[in-house]
This record gives sequence, C-alpha cells and structure tokens, in this order.
Amino acid sequence: MNKMNTKIEKRIHNDQEMLIEQLKKTPIVQIVCEKTSIGRSTYYRWLEKYPDFAKKANEAIEEGSFLINDLAESQLISAIKDQNLGAIIFWLKSHHPIYAPKVEIDARLKMDKENLTPEQEILIKNALKLAGLLSTVESVKGGKEK
Repeated sequence: MNKMNTKIEKRIHNDQEMLIEQLKKTPIVQIVCEKTSIGRSTYYRWLEKYPDFAKKANEAIEEGSFLINDLAESQLISAIKDQNLGAIIFWLKSHHPIYAPKVEIDARLKMDKENLTPEQEILIKNALKLAGLLSTVESVKGGKEK
C-alpha cells in the first residue's frame, strides 16, 4: 500500500512540475491544463491541498505574465517602427504625461439662498474684524456699533 501511495505521489509531483513549467511559458490555467491533459478541477484542488505547489504555481504565472508582457512590448515597438499610428498613439498615451488621458470634472453646486441668523452675522463680522478686513468696525454685541 505504501508503494502505491509513493507511486501516486511521484506522478502527482511530476504532473505538478510539468504544469509549473508550462505556466512559465503560458500563464493561462485553462490552456496549460489542456496542454498537459490535467483537469482544471485537479489543478485547483492541488492549489488547496499542496501549499508548496500553490506558491510555485503563482510564481510561475507571474513569471509567465512578465514573459508575455515582454513579447507584447516587443511587438508594440515593432509596430511603432513600422509607423503604425495606433501603436504610436497607444505608446504615447501610456508612457508620456503630455499625451496621457485626462479627466475633467465640472461641477456646479446649487444652493438655496439662506439668510444668516443674527448670531452668524455677528460671528462673521468678528472674524472679518480680527482678520483686519472690516474698515468700519461693528460691535459683536447685538450688531450695534460701538
């Protein structure tokens, strides 16, 4: 019984290594599972059951994503060299602050006119007086001049 478990564990380990190598080249789980003839449900079950495999798989997907990004940038640069206007515009919008998309916000607040209470008027007049912005000084007491 122990030999059988060891044999199965060895096969699982080999399949996991094969998946990880494929993820480094193509970081898309569905495609890798099809290439290796390993079911997606098995892949996700392994992620839960084997933490070391999960870590390696995530690292492989990240590495594969960097590879795909490098390939995409290479193709984009080739398109720019071929004077592809769409590629040129995309590059400038993504890499040059002058051409980056901008968002403008235009907002208008609608406020009903409110009359100030006598207390609010006094506070405002005091604040203006303290700030040195009132040329004629009114008293804060009752709004009467001193």
